[in-house]
Amino acid sequence: MSCAPELLKIGEVSTQANLPVKTIRYYEDRGLIQAAQRSPGGFRLFESGVLNRLRFIRRSQALGLSLQDIQDILSISDQGSRPCHSVRHKFQQKIEEIDRRIVELHHLRQQITALMAEAEQAEQLDAEICPIIEHAATD
Repeated sequence: MSCAPELLKIGEVSTQANLPVKTIRYYEDRGLIQAAQRSPGGFRLFESGVLNRLRFIRRSQALGLSLQDIQDILSISDQGSRPCHSVRHKFQQKIEEIDRRIVELHHLRQQITALMAEAEQAEQLDAEICPIIEHAATD
Protein backbone atom coordinates (compact mmCIF):
# COMPACT_ATOMS: atom_id res chain seq x y z
CA MET A 1 0.00 0.00 0.00
CA SER A 2 1.60 3.26 -1.12
CA CYS A 3 1.50 6.23 1.16
CA ALA A 4 0.60 9.47 -0.61
CA PRO A 5 2.54 12.53 0.54
CA GLU A 6 0.73 14.83 2.92
CA LEU A 7 -0.69 17.80 1.05
CA LEU A 8 -1.15 21.14 2.76
CA LYS A 9 -3.40 24.01 1.77
CA ILE A 10 -1.69 27.36 1.43
CA GLY A 11 -3.19 28.55 4.73
CA GLU A 12 -1.65 25.58 6.51
CA VAL A 13 1.71 26.27 4.88
CA SER A 14 1.38 29.89 5.93
CA THR A 15 0.72 28.95 9.54
CA GLN A 16 3.44 26.30 9.78
CA ALA A 17 6.05 28.42 7.99
CA ASN A 18 5.00 31.59 9.81
CA LEU A 19 4.78 33.46 6.50
CA PRO A 20 1.91 35.46 5.03
CA VAL A 21 -0.10 33.74 2.30
CA LYS A 22 0.79 36.65 0.02
CA THR A 23 4.51 35.86 0.43
CA ILE A 24 3.95 32.20 -0.36
CA ARG A 25 2.05 33.15 -3.52
CA TYR A 26 4.84 35.54 -4.47
CA TYR A 27 7.47 32.83 -3.99
CA GLU A 28 5.38 30.53 -6.15
CA ASP A 29 5.05 33.21 -8.84
CA ARG A 30 8.85 33.68 -8.76
CA GLY A 31 9.37 29.93 -9.17
CA LEU A 32 10.98 29.45 -5.75
CA ILE A 33 8.34 26.93 -4.70
CA GLN A 34 5.67 24.97 -6.52
CA ALA A 35 2.25 23.78 -5.57
CA ALA A 36 2.00 20.03 -6.04
CA GLN A 37 -1.53 20.32 -7.39
CA ARG A 38 -4.83 22.11 -7.02
CA SER A 39 -7.77 20.84 -5.05
CA PRO A 40 -11.09 20.28 -6.84
CA GLY A 41 -12.07 23.68 -5.41
CA GLY A 42 -8.98 25.31 -6.95
CA PHE A 43 -6.94 25.64 -3.75
CA ARG A 44 -3.17 25.35 -3.99
CA LEU A 45 -1.92 22.16 -2.36
CA PHE A 46 1.71 21.81 -1.33
CA GLU A 47 3.74 18.79 -0.29
CA SER A 48 4.99 19.06 3.28
CA GLY A 49 8.58 19.30 1.97
CA VAL A 50 7.82 22.88 0.91
CA LEU A 51 8.26 23.85 4.57
CA ASN A 52 11.97 22.93 4.43
CA ARG A 53 12.35 24.90 1.23
CA LEU A 54 10.67 27.93 2.79
CA ARG A 55 13.02 27.68 5.81
CA PHE A 56 15.96 27.59 3.39
CA ILE A 57 14.65 30.68 1.57
CA ARG A 58 14.18 32.62 4.82
CA ARG A 59 17.62 31.63 6.14
CA SER A 60 19.21 32.62 2.82
CA GLN A 61 17.51 36.00 2.94
CA ALA A 62 18.68 36.50 6.54
CA LEU A 63 22.22 35.93 5.27
CA GLY A 64 21.77 38.73 2.74
CA LEU A 65 21.04 36.77 -0.42
CA SER A 66 18.56 38.22 -2.88
CA LEU A 67 15.60 36.23 -4.17
CA GLN A 68 17.40 35.98 -7.52
CA ASP A 69 20.46 34.53 -5.77
CA ILE A 70 18.22 32.06 -3.93
CA GLN A 71 16.44 31.12 -7.14
CA ASP A 72 19.81 30.43 -8.80
CA ILE A 73 20.88 28.23 -5.87
CA LEU A 74 17.58 26.33 -5.78
CA SER A 75 17.74 25.79 -9.53
CA ILE A 76 21.11 24.06 -9.17
CA SER A 77 19.74 21.95 -6.33
CA ASP A 78 16.60 21.08 -8.31
CA GLN A 79 18.83 19.74 -11.09
CA GLY A 80 20.31 17.26 -8.60
CA SER A 81 23.59 19.03 -7.84
CA ARG A 82 24.81 20.61 -4.65
CA PRO A 83 25.02 24.39 -5.08
CA CYS A 84 27.85 24.92 -2.57
CA HIS A 85 30.29 26.38 -5.15
CA SER A 86 27.66 28.90 -6.22
CA VAL A 87 26.84 29.71 -2.59
CA ARG A 88 30.51 30.37 -1.81
CA HIS A 89 30.76 32.65 -4.85
CA LYS A 90 27.63 34.58 -3.88
CA PHE A 91 28.87 34.96 -0.30
CA GLN A 92 32.22 36.27 -1.57
CA GLN A 93 30.35 38.86 -3.63
CA LYS A 94 28.27 39.72 -0.55
CA ILE A 95 31.44 40.22 1.55
CA GLU A 96 32.86 42.58 -1.10
CA GLU A 97 29.57 44.49 -1.17
CA ILE A 98 29.57 44.76 2.65
CA ASP A 99 33.17 46.01 2.62
CA ARG A 100 32.28 48.69 0.04
CA ARG A 101 29.28 49.72 2.12
CA ILE A 102 31.41 49.96 5.29
CA VAL A 103 33.78 52.37 3.50
CA GLU A 104 30.79 54.45 2.30
CA LEU A 105 29.27 54.51 5.79
CA HIS A 106 32.61 55.52 7.36
CA HIS A 107 32.85 58.41 4.91
CA LEU A 108 29.25 59.44 5.65
CA ARG A 109 29.98 59.32 9.39
CA GLN A 110 32.97 61.63 8.91
CA GLN A 111 30.81 64.08 6.94
CA ILE A 112 28.07 64.14 9.57
CA THR A 113 30.58 64.46 12.41
CA ALA A 114 32.13 67.47 10.65
CA LEU A 115 28.67 69.00 10.13
CA MET A 116 27.84 68.55 13.79
CA ALA A 117 31.10 70.23 14.79
CA GLU A 118 30.21 73.21 12.58
CA ALA A 119 26.49 73.20 13.35
CA GLU A 120 26.45 76.11 15.79
CA GLN A 121 28.24 78.41 13.33
CA ALA A 122 26.14 77.17 10.41
CA GLU A 123 22.90 77.93 12.24
CA GLN A 124 23.79 81.63 12.00
CA LEU A 125 23.90 81.51 8.16
CA ASP A 126 20.96 82.45 5.96
CA ALA A 127 18.95 79.44 4.77
CA GLU A 128 15.51 78.54 3.56
CA ILE A 129 15.11 75.39 5.67
CA CYS A 130 18.21 74.41 7.67
CA PRO A 131 21.63 75.95 7.13
CA ILE A 132 23.42 72.97 8.64
CA ILE A 133 22.40 70.93 5.58
CA GLU A 134 22.10 73.67 2.98
CA HIS A 135 25.64 74.97 3.53
CA ALA A 136 27.20 71.54 3.90
CA ALA A 137 30.01 70.77 1.50
CA THR A 138 29.35 67.62 -0.51
CA ASP A 139 32.26 65.76 -2.00
